[in-house]
Amino acid sequence: MAENAVQRETVLSLRETIAQIENRRLAGVVKTVKAADPAGFRRRQEGTQSSGRKVLPLGIPELDAILEGGLPLEGMTEIRNSETRDAGAAAGFATALGALCQQARQQKGDAAAPVLWISQSLASTEAGLPYGLGLKAYGLDIRSLILSLPRTVKDALWIAETALSVSAFCAVILEIRGNPASLALSESRRLHVRARAGRIPLLLLRQSGHEEASSAFFRLHIEPAPARERPLPDGSMLCGSIGHPVFHVIAEKSRSPAPLGLFLEWNPHDRRFYPVEPLPAAAAADPQPAHSVAGLSASSGRPGGAEPLGHLLAFPRAS
Repeated sequence: MAENAVQRETVLSLRETIAQIENRRLAGVVKTVKAADPAGFRRRQEGTQSSGRKVLPLGIPELDAILEGGLPLEGMTEIRNSETRDAGAAAGFATALGALCQQARQQKGDAAAPVLWISQSLASTEAGLPYGLGLKAYGLDIRSLILSLPRTVKDALWIAETALSVSAFCAVILEIRGNPASLALSESRRLHVRARAGRIPLLLLRQSGHEEASSAFFRLHIEPAPARERPLPDGSMLCGSIGHPVFHVIAEKSRSPAPLGLFLEWNPHDRRFYPVEPLPAAAAADPQPAHSVAGLSASSGRPGGAEPLGHLLAFPRAS
């Protein structure tokens, strides 16, 4: 019995050590917690948690609560999409986070720190390469962007680990296709530890992958959502226009109770997210035409049918 107790204590000690490395609490292990610091809330607002982990508040209270203060600036965050057709939305969300990281470093006077985007060849072949003018219009400073296109997943992981070992980058985006065997839990843990040691945010962009064990602080599932019509200066809406991109964000891995999903609009001019209400299913599936044709004809009388455009008028054939 004594030997079994010693073995159990050893296992619990190892699990607790791993949990401390990953900066999470271990269920079933009772630990002594220090009294709450009354200045902890102020530190979170300034971008540092009471645990000492630096975060970047995103300005959305619900999302910041899920992320325990904001985007981790020292460690790995996973961004996932389920299907190839949603890869653009996930890449857009990662681009927005990269733009926010650039903005944070620029506010500190370090405008030279670039974003490193590592796109493994299979991922870039299936979903396309990042487009410079599109990234610029999206709010990312492409003058501070480095794009790497490794052929294999192992090469991509080696580049990411090397980049996380230096402090030259404000963020590293690692884009991988699916769930390759060379990026298992052990490789995920090594990336996460390197990102924490290098104090660099690592965004693992998993394209068309499913949920699996990961050492990332958080995992966010991203889906595209219908964009709103663009507002005019007088407050009215420009019918038929396309507004800013909207994302459906679902927290799949989080230590905080997460809602079913958040709808966020990204404004590239302000470089910030705005919460929006989801459009009704009918409006998203069958939007109204940009220009009304009312008055040109009467109703056709057919249920669900389109209205006729008016009376036909015949002209004599020119000789």
